[in-house]
Amino acid sequence: MTPIIADLDWNKWKDLWLDPSIRLQFGLLLGLIALVFVLTKITKPLFITLSKQENSSDFKKLIWGNITRMVAPLYLLTACLIAVALVERFSLSSKELIRPFTSVAGAWAVYRMISGFIKSRAWLRLIAVLAFGLAALHSFGLLDTTVELLSLLAFNVGDRRISILDILNGGVILLILLWGSSLLGTSAEKKIRNFPHLPPSLQVLLAKIMRVILVFVSFAIALSTIGLDLSSFAILGGAIGVGIGFGLQKVVSNLVSGLILLLDRSIKPGDVIEIDGTYGWINSLRARYASVITRDGKEHLIPNEDLITNRVINWSFSDRNVRVRVPIGISYNANPRKAIELCLDAANSTNRTLRNPPPKCLLTGFGDNSVDLELRFWIDDPSNGVGNVRSEVLLAIWDRLQEAGIEIPFPQRDINISGLSPKIMSALKEEIESPDKQAN
Repeated sequence: MTPIIADLDWNKWKDLWLDPSIRLQFGLLLGLIALVFVLTKITKPLFITLSKQENSSDFKKLIWGNITRMVAPLYLLTACLIAVALVERFSLSSKELIRPFTSVAGAWAVYRMISGFIKSRAWLRLIAVLAFGLAALHSFGLLDTTVELLSLLAFNVGDRRISILDILNGGVILLILLWGSSLLGTSAEKKIRNFPHLPPSLQVLLAKIMRVILVFVSFAIALSTIGLDLSSFAILGGAIGVGIGFGLQKVVSNLVSGLILLLDRSIKPGDVIEIDGTYGWINSLRARYASVITRDGKEHLIPNEDLITNRVINWSFSDRNVRVRVPIGISYNANPRKAIELCLDAANSTNRTLRNPPPKCLLTGFGDNSVDLELRFWIDDPSNGVGNVRSEVLLAIWDRLQEAGIEIPFPQRDINISGLSPKIMSALKEEIESPDKQAN
């Protein structure tokens, strides 16, 4: 008997249905479907229980979960293969009904197996189209014809003849390799993060290098599968490299600077930095830029090249402790020792001031208008801001100096006028000293 084709008329369909072999196969398929349904209902709850056992490892739970998903397709595929064997055993042709149904069952099993590892709907749609499309071509006996047609449609690339079939095979292999490299890269990244002695910046660098290598290897294998000579791309790669060097100079510079920052760990996530008047903490290091969040909530995206070439103040490079300097001026009539005690008490009154090392207040000089003091104290949380704690300390100093009657002087100047007659000097002096005239 020949396979079913599209141009059969109703009489041929009727004759085909009256064939005892077709009826036998149709009844056998209905019985197989019923048997698969019953077996799935009985055994699937057992696999679900095994996949949810708390004592099992994550790997075992994943295996049992995939088996649970594959219960019905595997039962159906196994039953179809047994049916094909039985029909062939009794010298009945299985091309009309059993074998096409077996192809569909195999495509369903492949789709359900792959769907356990891929969550993207776009990928799943593509896999479904490929699996069931091949099953349909095989069912109608068109698979060999399609393969021959695709192999005939070809073009030349240099001395190599590339067919559409080669491109499709390379594309399928590339998709499989990219999917495998994604799984391997995710697993390797988790392993790298479990290493306690590796700093976060080096972990990020190793994970990125691992993913880039896996993707490069995937493309190289796929191109070699198609039949392209990779050595022929050497000149093209050199020309592209020169073009990138000139056209994307800044981009490449930022990428290389990002790798340098990850390697030397001079700037890393969590550090408090100051660059070109921008003060904040590093939120993240990206391939092209660093994200710096300031105290007012603004997020600055600073190119990595600027962090390499410009002068950067890293407040927490080797130690998170930061010393804050507060200049103070007191009157010459005040007791500097008493003022120093009050300044130290004001510094210790804030919660953010460290007790070790203790605050210090020094007399730094005798200015034109005041006795100059400088209060120095330490904090260990510069990411919470420096200006706010300086303001809090200054307010505490103000309150204590006011209570103690110590004056904070303002600039004063003495003016000496010479060359004027005594009469004019007397009038000016009278003008200045007269309170009524000053009021007016």
